[in-house]
Amino acid sequence: MGIWQTLGLALALASYGVIAGEVEITQKEQDRQQCNGMYSKSAWGGAVDPFILTKFVQATPEGDEDPLVSLVVFEWKDEDLVGIWPSEKAPKKAFICDDGSVKDEFCTSEQIGEFILSPNASEASRNPVITQSIHLKDPQPLNYPIKKTGYYCVGTFGFSAKKYKAVVEFRNAYGELQAAQIAKLPFYGGLTIVYAVLGIFWAFLYVQNRSDILPVQNYITAIIVFLIVEQLMTWGFYDYSNNHGSNALAKFLMIVVAILNAGRNSFSFFLLLIVCMGYGVVKPSLGKLMWYVRILALCHFVFGVIYAIASLTITPDNAGPLVLLVILPLAATLTAFYVWTLNSLNLTMKDLLERKQSVKAMMYKKLWWCILGSIIVIFGFFFLNSFSFAGRSNPNFVPDHWKTRWFILDGWLNLVYLVDIAYVAYLWRPTANNRRFAMSDEIAQDDEGFEIASFGGSLDEEDARSPDALHDSGQLSPVPPKPVNENAPGRPSLDGETIFAVGEDQDKWSEDESPRNSTEKARLTGHTS
Repeated sequence: MGIWQTLGLALALASYGVIAGEVEITQKEQDRQQCNGMYSKSAWGGAVDPFILTKFVQATPEGDEDPLVSLVVFEWKDEDLVGIWPSEKAPKKAFICDDGSVKDEFCTSEQIGEFILSPNASEASRNPVITQSIHLKDPQPLNYPIKKTGYYCVGTFGFSAKKYKAVVEFRNAYGELQAAQIAKLPFYGGLTIVYAVLGIFWAFLYVQNRSDILPVQNYITAIIVFLIVEQLMTWGFYDYSNNHGSNALAKFLMIVVAILNAGRNSFSFFLLLIVCMGYGVVKPSLGKLMWYVRILALCHFVFGVIYAIASLTITPDNAGPLVLLVILPLAATLTAFYVWTLNSLNLTMKDLLERKQSVKAMMYKKLWWCILGSIIVIFGFFFLNSFSFAGRSNPNFVPDHWKTRWFILDGWLNLVYLVDIAYVAYLWRPTANNRRFAMSDEIAQDDEGFEIASFGGSLDEEDARSPDALHDSGQLSPVPPKPVNENAPGRPSLDGETIFAVGEDQDKWSEDESPRNSTEKARLTGHTS
């Protein structure tokens, strides 16, 4: 039960920042200001008008003391309007109205305890800039209505209060999710539909060719079903959290989603590895190797769950050398999968090329290009984003990217994964006779072995195939020549075709039992039936 309690606590803490619209403000320097993106009602719709509600916890001072806290609410683009420069050579702005500021005529005596605003703040601001002095002896909540989409901040300063605490609710019109997370709701809903459509097409081919299904295709079927369930649960988690907030069921759904995500990663590496080993196409069975692959996938799943717990519970402040005990096992299993997968793919392609199995080799070459393309896209995306994240220290970085940050961190990787799994499913899709053809060897087109004509003296290959030439020469080849059906159409090339699209075997007679063969055999042996 210990691990589940830890997991529940970790996910509860994480969900507070993801699905809860409430944040805490204290006198600590890192907690004095809280900012969040907010959408207008027209942007996403909803039943309520969006707002920012700030409530301070009532203090119990001794005697007649009435601690004051300075409060300001503004949109980030109006940040320059908060505070005033005392002089041209002043090192920093003056933000709080006190007796000295009143003397310098930066504010009035009625504004003591408030933030100082620029004289033209009302005319120059894009959105209202509101400041108040909060009396902790009897604090009144402040409601800031949202009319335009933007990145809004609530800033505080302990004017005469040494300690204070407040709760800020960023309430959007559509529900409880943060504005930076709401785009995930239609995104995962769309992914669920796409995977469902992929599953429908796969199920149609699977049922149509159910008598010729390969073992590896059963694994692909399982992962497609798994992905539909996983994406549906992820969408359900965000939808429920948006409607009901961060309650016990939302935390449970988050636990399920975290486990499913770790399972997807392990299952995907497992499937890719056995495919690259040639399972079901080149090899009918992997033997003991299959057990080793399963053990590696299980270890990767367990270490992935442990890593998720640790990343949520361990902060950079208290992270020590022991954190390596969490990172190294996951890194080891991940490295093992990468090395084993690439090595297996190279060995499979080499074996097929040496045996002149060009069609199957082309199939695995396409898979190799798919993996290489994914790696190039991933590294290219990281390279391009490195320039963007290089300016993370810029105060405008988060306000300028809060709408798209979710896609950079999570969304695009899901799209790359979707393309990869769809392409693998396309290459290994069920078709007629794929079991028979997958386990057979292609006849090499450039075979350098002996030719039948070599037994016919000066006869060339075409003469060796002619019955008249055999009769005139007065001698027979030790190997009976293969009859040629002149009316039969030539066999179409397999170049560019998928390995499983082999066509229907509709020949009425085999080569050795056809009427023409019987006639030729009788002429050569001198016997008639």
